[in-house]
Amino acid sequence: MTFPESDTVPLATAAQAPWWTRAVVYQVYPRSFADSDGDGIGDLGGIRGRLDYLAELGVDALWLSPVYPSPQHDNGYDISDYQEIEPVFGDLAEFDLLLAEAHERGIKIVMDLVVNHTSDEHAWFRESRSSLTNPKRDWYWWRKPPADGGPPNGWASAFSGPAWTLDEQTGEYYLHLFAKQQPDLNWENPEVRLAVYSMMNWWLDRGVDGFRMDVINFIAKQVDLIDGPAPATGGGSPTGPQIHDYLQEMREAVFAGRTGEHLTVGEMPGVATGDAVLFTDPARGEVDMIFQFEHVRLDQGANKFDVLPRSLRALKKNLAHWQDGLAETGWNSLYLNNHDQPRLVSRFGNDTVWRYESATLWALVLHLHRGTPYIYQGEEIGMTNVRFDSIDDYRDLESLNHYREAVDEFDLDPGSVLAGVQTMSRDNARTPMQWDASAQAGFTTGTPWLPVNPNHTEINAAVDRAAERSVFRFYQRLIALRHESPVVALGEFTLLEPEHELLFAFTRHLGDETLLVVANASDSPLDSPLPVDVSGAELVLGNYPALGAGSGLGPWEARLYRL
Repeated sequence: MTFPESDTVPLATAAQAPWWTRAVVYQVYPRSFADSDGDGIGDLGGIRGRLDYLAELGVDALWLSPVYPSPQHDNGYDISDYQEIEPVFGDLAEFDLLLAEAHERGIKIVMDLVVNHTSDEHAWFRESRSSLTNPKRDWYWWRKPPADGGPPNGWASAFSGPAWTLDEQTGEYYLHLFAKQQPDLNWENPEVRLAVYSMMNWWLDRGVDGFRMDVINFIAKQVDLIDGPAPATGGGSPTGPQIHDYLQEMREAVFAGRTGEHLTVGEMPGVATGDAVLFTDPARGEVDMIFQFEHVRLDQGANKFDVLPRSLRALKKNLAHWQDGLAETGWNSLYLNNHDQPRLVSRFGNDTVWRYESATLWALVLHLHRGTPYIYQGEEIGMTNVRFDSIDDYRDLESLNHYREAVDEFDLDPGSVLAGVQTMSRDNARTPMQWDASAQAGFTTGTPWLPVNPNHTEINAAVDRAAERSVFRFYQRLIALRHESPVVALGEFTLLEPEHELLFAFTRHLGDETLLVVANASDSPLDSPLPVDVSGAELVLGNYPALGAGSGLGPWEARLYRL
């Protein structure tokens, strides 16, 4: 549906909007969420045991990072069987229990769909690489070596090195935009597409409520595989125009005629707002919303570990650009961290002196944008980055490959390279969930697969939920506001003071209701007048004790007014 200008929309239309406009999604990274059997790795039983916690928070859906069988070269994003459960997480019977118990609490389950690539141990790839004439040879991207014997083109892998690996048995290269253990599927082959759609239908028939689609725009390649930088490294895009045909075909083959409420969200590196409108226009039938990356690349230079100073002005302008770009048609996904990004309070806030204030400031700012908010596990209690002292403490393939390449091949200073890893490594988001102050943070009774953050004795769910200033309770209220208020779900967004270096301010407007957000994203008080007169306004929510309407903003203070 297309949302008209907000001041012409009767409030009654809010009831006709898709369910996900007023929903909040919680991402679970299963390895690190909760361990029920003491082996140090989170599992489905652990998630089941924490469903009441998630219901108390108020979320509408759980997005599960991959729980399929995998050799775990990339922590489950290298899948060897799409229709089973990784034994370390449980089995299909345990999954069915999780699904049923989540549904009993009104919580949907969204699966991670990883179909740009498989594991090199998947049966499909084992057949494909077995001979040049195998019927599944064309299920992947194979190319003969050029005259010089090198890779077919200059594309780079997202995890360092070339995006091509030579298979000694058949003498040809296969394409992998990610690790060499993650060969890319050839979506030009209709048999591949039908196999994927069959698998998706199998999961929906089992009762799941939708899919988060990993790098889904990469499934459509420029068929001639022209040379140039691969998008995984922040360069050009290999994405071919057939992507829209594939997604429309997928919608027809998988979702057409189904009853119930489902969610499709496509992770799409490199897309711009114009692309997003096409992907998320309901009339086109592709996906409900996308994850884009522009705002989380603003503080990165030549690569993600080349850390630049944060610019609030650049960040709020970019977020506003996406609000404006999808204001009439389409829909935004709202996030500041996930399993691939550092912790938001460490990256965008102050995770020491002003941890509570900056964690809740960014929660208020993000959840009051127009779109569907995604909460990453631990975000709701203000979990922070971890700073491991040695590269040997890290487990993330991307971080380890970057460090070794930078130090061994480019002879860069190990201390400087480690500093970049400490700031941007995906392991910052993957340390175990901090449930309490016990030895392993209540995550496991065994030895965790990745060490817990040492600050778990002060920062954990038990302490936070009991505190007078609770990040968890603040998130609860934000989620309830989205459920209750049509203006939060659907209202028009207008950025105020776009050039201000410290103040993040905007309004949301629908019908006769206007909300104002003002936030001081700095360690210093902001004494300048607010951009809108709030005398007589209702203070709906704030992260400081209620103050006079005309007062300035304290460090990392955020307020929501109803004007």
